Amino acid sequence: MFVLNNEKILRPGKAWTASNGVKHPGNWSSWSSDLLATYGIVEVAEQTQPDTQFYHISSINLDGTWSATAKSMEDVTETIDGIDYVNKGLKSQWTERTNGTANSLLQTSDWQVIAKAERDRAIDSNVVTYRAAVISKCATIKAAIADCSDLDDFKALFVTPVDSDGAATGNAPIHDWPLLG
Repeated sequence: MFVLNNEKILRPGKAWTASNGVKHPGNWSSWSSDLLATYGIVEVAEQTQPDTQFYHISSINLDGTWSATAKSMEDVTETIDGIDYVNKGLKSQWTERTNGTANSLLQTSDWQVIAKAERDRAIDSNVVTYRAAVISKCATIKAAIADCSDLDDFKALFVTPVDSDGAATGNAPIHDWPLLG
């Protein structure tokens, strides 16, 4: 990114207007470094934007850093005009998502459970094993979410394990669901 007179961010390919009213075309970024310096334009290294899954991003700063606030881990209750509103924190949101994922995975075999209950039809053994694994994994993931004491612990649930060569060796704990075999 480029900064004009330490006051304004300029983006390559976008025209800009100088303080004297002169309009400059979008190809200004191809100017020589001397010409850029003449206009008070300096290149600033832009940091990687924080992950919006974990942070509220408000803006990028002139020094290339981002203004970001960590999302709340816990639910926050706010009272407005005598009415309580609950803003769900990351733990509640991901516990609900985990329940939803488990329900979605179980849904394809629910008919066998219903047939067993209504007509005493046997449930396929691989389905019994799979359903038990999904239910167990759901409980494990929810416990891992609940056990997070801070945002770093929580973010670790989204890290995919890798070997010494950097190749994935499995799924991130939050996404490590069993497959129907």
